[in-house]
Amino acid sequence: MVKQMEILVFKTNVTSKRKAGKAGLVLTSVPAIVQWNFDLDDCDKVLRIVGPGLKPDFVESILNKAGFTCTELDY
Repeated sequence: MVKQMEILVFKTNVTSKRKAGKAGLVLTSVPAIVQWNFDLDDCDKVLRIVGPGLKPDFVESILNKAGFTCTELDY
């Protein structure tokens, strides 16, 4: 059985490519995260994540522990 891909969208405090790179190291270390990207031009500095069975509170937790603010957005 194939797991359904989740698409999660978050508001963050990632304001530069350098910070996005640091957050990306954390995100890349999670095998369940298939794809991620930041929209630094958006006022909410949006992070979009794709992966099977992802839970928003898990993503928020790992980024918060790494020093970033991350809150799920409804889309």
